[in-house]
Amino acid sequence: MQFGYFDDSRKEYVITTPTTPYPWINYLGSQEFFSLISNTAGGYSFYKDAKLRRITRYRYNNVPLDLGGGRYYYINDGGDVWSPGWAPVKKELDHYECRHGMGYTRITGARGGVETEVTFFVPMDTNAEVHKVTIRNTSDQRKQVKLFSFLEWCLWNAQDDMTNFQRNYNTGEVEIKGSVIYHKTEYKERRNHYAFFSVNAPIAGFDSDRESFLGTYEGFERPQAVLAGKSGNSVADGWHPIASHCLEVNLEPGESRDYVFVLGYIENAFEEKFEYNLTGDVTGKNVINKKKAEEMIARFSDAEAVDRALEELGAYWDQLLSRYKVISSDEKLNRQVNIWSQYQCMVTFNLSRSASYFESGIGRGMGFRDSNQDILGFVHQIPDRARERIIDLASTQLPDGGAYHQYQPLTKKGNDEIGGNFNDDPLWLVLAVTSYIKETGDFSILEVMTPFDNDETTSTPLADHLKRSMDHVLNNLGPHGLPLIGRADWNDCLNLNCFSTEPGESFQTTTSKDGKVAESVMIAGMFCYIGDEYAALMKKTGNEAEAERIQKETGKMREVIMKDGWDGSWFIRAYDDFGRKVGSEENEEGKIFIESQGLCIMGNCGMEDGRAIQALDAVEERLGTKYGLVLQNPAYTKYYVEYGEISTYPAGYKENAGIFCHNNAWIMIAEALVGRGDKAFDYYTRIAPAYTEEYSEIHRMEPYVYSQMVAGKDAKRHGEAKNSWLTGTASWNFVAISQAILGIKPDYDGLQIDPSIPGAWDEYRVIREFRGRQYHITVKNPNHVSKGVVKMTVDGKEVKGNLIPLENAASLAGNKTIHEVEVVLG
Repeated sequence: MQFGYFDDSRKEYVITTPTTPYPWINYLGSQEFFSLISNTAGGYSFYKDAKLRRITRYRYNNVPLDLGGGRYYYINDGGDVWSPGWAPVKKELDHYECRHGMGYTRITGARGGVETEVTFFVPMDTNAEVHKVTIRNTSDQRKQVKLFSFLEWCLWNAQDDMTNFQRNYNTGEVEIKGSVIYHKTEYKERRNHYAFFSVNAPIAGFDSDRESFLGTYEGFERPQAVLAGKSGNSVADGWHPIASHCLEVNLEPGESRDYVFVLGYIENAFEEKFEYNLTGDVTGKNVINKKKAEEMIARFSDAEAVDRALEELGAYWDQLLSRYKVISSDEKLNRQVNIWSQYQCMVTFNLSRSASYFESGIGRGMGFRDSNQDILGFVHQIPDRARERIIDLASTQLPDGGAYHQYQPLTKKGNDEIGGNFNDDPLWLVLAVTSYIKETGDFSILEVMTPFDNDETTSTPLADHLKRSMDHVLNNLGPHGLPLIGRADWNDCLNLNCFSTEPGESFQTTTSKDGKVAESVMIAGMFCYIGDEYAALMKKTGNEAEAERIQKETGKMREVIMKDGWDGSWFIRAYDDFGRKVGSEENEEGKIFIESQGLCIMGNCGMEDGRAIQALDAVEERLGTKYGLVLQNPAYTKYYVEYGEISTYPAGYKENAGIFCHNNAWIMIAEALVGRGDKAFDYYTRIAPAYTEEYSEIHRMEPYVYSQMVAGKDAKRHGEAKNSWLTGTASWNFVAISQAILGIKPDYDGLQIDPSIPGAWDEYRVIREFRGRQYHITVKNPNHVSKGVVKMTVDGKEVKGNLIPLENAASLAGNKTIHEVEVVLG
């Protein structure tokens, strides 16, 4: 069952009913100001940091879902009160449509001869959310309509906002000037920022106090001011500040009118906070300096200015999405690769795992592991910002090569609350840097002086950080010579040193063992995979000694993996604190895990003796389902204190045998590496959103973006997804399809073409921008094989091997930057 459809020509998903199985959201903003918006206009906004600069309030886990937070509009048409986004009034609409596009959302509702269209977006280089509201009289009668806006201010720190009521019920402050409502809670003391909500028209009234607008004991679905058709002109004083405008709209039949609302964020220097600072007039001592706000409002003074800003935003996304494009006979593949995967990769770059409808933005910031992996998916789009992110991440690294698990985007400092000791974290930095250099050719990043733990006095070249990352593994080996797991590896819920028996303890931060026994085969496979990448980088920079050192260490690690990490038919997952196997036929439950199969094969383990194929066959047999590959099998049915959080979930959910979509990509890549392109693409289609749309009533999450997990085969709700949008699934699945399956791989010396595709495919094309040039690559498969380039021509000239060398492009004269490449498989 579907609840909408893809409009590929406009890069939109069109939702045709407000009652989707779960709120289906979009993200607005791509720089510093961000918003979450649902298909009924729920959600919230923030500047940089969803915890420390929350602008509007949202109530997670509210009943009904997704109400009590949003940017709402109400229509009072002669006493008939409704909302164009259906919520929060929930009156039946004659017509409803929500179009989620690239950085914007347009919601249209119609009832009783009035149609209201609201376009929401964050303009480029603007710390504001802009709403263009168009009201049309579609009847043959004159209409006298009241339009009410509404949003609720959060008191900046989202954590404090929902807990510190004894203070917060006494601090709310606003200012009103004309059609602008300013939120200035705590501004007169330590804050240098305020927010505002404006409209570009005279207003009939306003409210800035929640109770005055809603009424006592009333909800958002029936605000008393809207029902009465008249605002109270309330000024919030210590209690719940909101912002609501009332406009009187008179429309002849067929007439329409546009209004522009701006929700903005402003920072002033401390010496310029108030009007008094600028004029010296004592009456302006507590009057905020509105100069920047008024300049921002003036930029969007009319609908034409808004339309121009929306066009600029569209051009920005068109340019980003032009850098990798596939043209095939499979329209689902085309839309997934060309639009939605790359769009989601950019959103995860902006927000890591901090703010979604499943992450409150309070408990997490930017993940070290998460953000490094995200770079793989967007580095081709915005390499300059990838460079900046890498330096930010490396600057939080610890001197011993370890890392804080998370950092806050506002301060860019590591989160002390959770700390580090997740022993896979440092390796991801190496992979992010090698991916960046392959994409850009910018080796100078290795020379950037970068601090440890944000202490500038400890700065060393970034190359030293990479060495310490590798050495962190080698300096923390266990009894078998495998890497110690620490608090956890990539699977945060496999807590082999926790041993928690206390309710409410954090599995991630509780460490009851010294951590010198429990080992991770997954990290061992990672070390081989990323170690090969690191050695190649060292060779490229002329550091042969370091390359040789790491090659020896990866060789030794492979030997250990094949000796002590092989269980007979697959790779084991780990050794626990008692030195017992995890993910082995010897175990009662959890006999096979997905992560070590993928990463050990990516690390070139078992490739020559057939054991890689054997492990992958076991994956399909034991972990395969219609909706993707489960994380482990069988599911745990009891709490294993020696395993930690993984065994706390009901069977089939999240890490306990759920389909964790992130690691499915590693199996796709492994299948592509062994030449089984049919199986790699099969796995890709099982979880790619464009292929799941037809069963949205089961999947429930957005059919245009990946979710973190899907309930596994042991679950009662098998196939139902959770934790959509902010997941490493986005970047890794884009890498799997774009590099491993379609086979267009950046390398230090050019583009490598190495497809591993379904044998039935005849041909496809990829347009790939790379280092200032555009490559039009046609892959032909006349003999219907899965893998193996037998011929390649670049601009009509045959090239040996499957690497498009940079000199081919550099030798072309003039401004010719488009190159025709033809690849034949055989």
